[in-house]
Amino acid sequence: MPRTYEFEDPRRVDLMDRLREAARVNDAGIWKALAEELSRSRKDRHAVNLWKVNKYTKKGDTVLVPGKLLGDGVLDHRVDVAAFKVSESAKDKVEAAGGKVISIHELVEKNPKGSNIVMIG
Repeated sequence: MPRTYEFEDPRRVDLMDRLREAARVNDAGIWKALAEELSRSRKDRHAVNLWKVNKYTKKGDTVLVPGKLLGDGVLDHRVDVAAFKVSESAKDKVEAAGGKVISIHELVEKNPKGSNIVMIG
């Protein structure tokens, strides 16, 4: 049963528990690291702009953002992005570049071992 406190987002707590379980079952450290990043307070979580995704990725990469993806900057190649939260402008720009925005749950199901994922944040 997920731990919840009155002031916590139950969706985030559930995701952290699922990530820890996926890390244990699949021996995938990336999911444990992501759960730890998401356990930070809101003010300490990462916000990543698209220019940074553009700078540190190449065409066809799968990107994981342990916080919020923001739409500042240009994305000039196709990437698939999973993030805890995504701004509308970031989503529009990722899709305009030919990529997809998927949920972290979908990414874990699609790639349980967490291989070939670029975590930026």
